Amino acid sequence: MNLGIGVIGTGIMGADHVKTITTAISGAEVRAVADIDLNRAEMIASHVPGARALPSAENLIELPEVDAVIIASIDATHAQYVNASMATGKPVLCEKPLAPTVAECEEILRLEQGTGSRMVQVGFMRRFDPSYVELRKRIVSGIVGTPMLAHCTHRNVDVPAGWTTETTVLNAAVHEIDIMPWLFGREVVGVNWVSPVQAGTGKLRDPQLVILELEGGALVIDELFMKSGYGYEIRCEVVGGKGTIELAPTARVAVRADSKVYLDFPPDWRGRFAEAYRRELQSWVDAIFQWRSGKVQSGLGPVDGPDAWDGYRAAVISQAVLVSMSSGSRVVVESKPLPALYRQSHVSAAKAGETGS
Repeated sequence: MNLGIGVIGTGIMGADHVKTITTAISGAEVRAVADIDLNRAEMIASHVPGARALPSAENLIELPEVDAVIIASIDATHAQYVNASMATGKPVLCEKPLAPTVAECEEILRLEQGTGSRMVQVGFMRRFDPSYVELRKRIVSGIVGTPMLAHCTHRNVDVPAGWTTETTVLNAAVHEIDIMPWLFGREVVGVNWVSPVQAGTGKLRDPQLVILELEGGALVIDELFMKSGYGYEIRCEVVGGKGTIELAPTARVAVRADSKVYLDFPPDWRGRFAEAYRRELQSWVDAIFQWRSGKVQSGLGPVDGPDAWDGYRAAVISQAVLVSMSSGSRVVVESKPLPALYRQSHVSAAKAGETGS
């Protein structure tokens, strides 16, 4: 029997998740969608046989035919809906951020620990991207020695009206904030934010740099350029003691004509990470089936990817970057000790990130 999924939020991400589950995920089906814009919810549901459209996320969570919940609504609602889902015992896949504030993330952790199982997965989809997975595998193999430095680039064609300098950190840099500890197998211990004097005007400084300091002295330099104008592009090069390794270009072809070389760039993140989203959803569905069948070790729960602790850690680091932005100086990153519920999975992840010198 298929897993019944409810999707909260029918904007770009919610609609994409509905489409992916319906067309490309085995063992699951969308049974309900919810949005405060009921007309939009009804339009999305009309493409899914048997799916219901609701104006209330709470009503969706309570539906008996909904076994698991995807939260793709606005950031400010995430904590509320995550907690409501956990209260009914339903696994959650929450788009980043887990919650807008560190305090809300801490409350989610407290409630989740009360369930005795990891119930919440966070939508840091890059961990499922084949290119990043291969990059991590090669780093772990030791082929380039101990990783010491990473150069990251995150560029958009443009951003919506109202986008701010802080939004760049909370909605763009947060991906590198999550993926870098995963690649290096080390925690972030300090951050610094800088931007060129000429970068942007008004509410958006663009481009900007976020510098992450990792345990052992490794550095990550993350360039974020939200209004590049030319395309959506993600780059990552890791420098080790014996060489370097980087993500390969994702363009399918290179055209050479008129004394020039042309590469096509996707217009946004959906084209670049479509396969990552598919793998993320399939992995989550499979993990829930494993959990429901009793094949998952006690405490690990229906999660196969970034969990609530990862969401909390990203929030702590992101807030530290915002403090650095305000103060103009380096900020030390401090987080709570790793609770027992998350220790087994995170210790395993840290060991997987170790490399030879």
